[in-house]
Amino acid sequence: MRHALSETFSGLRRNAGITFAVIMTMWVSLSLFGAGIIAAQQVSLLKNEWYDKVELSVFLCTDKMTGNNCDKGQDATQEQKDQILQAIKNSPEVEEVFYESKSEAYEQFQETFKDSPVKDSLSMQEMQDSYRVKLVDPQQYQGIKSQLSTMRGVQNVQDLHQVLDPIFKWLNALQWGTIGLSVLLLLAAALQISTTIRMATFTRGREIGIMRLVGASNFYIMGPFLMESLISALVGAFLAAGTLVFGVWFIIMRNAQQSLQTIRWIGWPETGLAVGSMLLVAIVLSIIPTMISARRYLKV
Repeated sequence: MRHALSETFSGLRRNAGITFAVIMTMWVSLSLFGAGIIAAQQVSLLKNEWYDKVELSVFLCTDKMTGNNCDKGQDATQEQKDQILQAIKNSPEVEEVFYESKSEAYEQFQETFKDSPVKDSLSMQEMQDSYRVKLVDPQQYQGIKSQLSTMRGVQNVQDLHQVLDPIFKWLNALQWGTIGLSVLLLLAAALQISTTIRMATFTRGREIGIMRLVGASNFYIMGPFLMESLISALVGAFLAAGTLVFGVWFIIMRNAQQSLQTIRWIGWPETGLAVGSMLLVAIVLSIIPTMISARRYLKV
């Protein structure tokens, strides 16, 4: 063990420049990898929460609205409203339904935009009666939507999927882009580790040959190289873990959670999972390239 430690620190000093490059590459790549995992967990959390709240909004015709199912210059009649309500209640996809009148919609509009100039842009007569439909399964909405879209008196059927799906599409693209970039950088770090081992074995060729002649095992010879790459990778991993933890605390817990309290945010358990994954990747990336290179170049 004394020999292994001595050779390890000797190798780190001898290859200080490359070791520093490996540490920096691991730091950046693992930080991006951890950020990708955090983003994936946050997107999954938001999907589970928001899709559970997906509702259909069935907006009824007014004398100022146009649509294929609307009679020009006329509000939806009471008979049409009753037929629409009965169709909603008869659907097995529907859990609950609520009626929202023009006055209630206007009050909600005033409350939402109470501090905005938009508040006075609409009058109560310009609002629409609507049915708010809560679904049994938020993913199963196409059937009831298609049925209601063709009924007389329905001006439009809107679901939150139209808003949420594009948002999650871009969030997923950002998440996978971050992970993809981190994978490229991790590959670069693995190649740097492999190059470092190749250079080290080349410079110690005579010493390795003597150790072979006196019967040293492969593991005994590879031990210092493994420890050298492992130390470099772990230093980079701990720096990345510190960066990720600080980022989660500063960006999410100190700012985002205070500004957007209506959204569920990830916490320390999810951060711990990301940090653990980063450390595992660092260990694997330090050991595998080292063993491959060592087995190839230790044949003296």
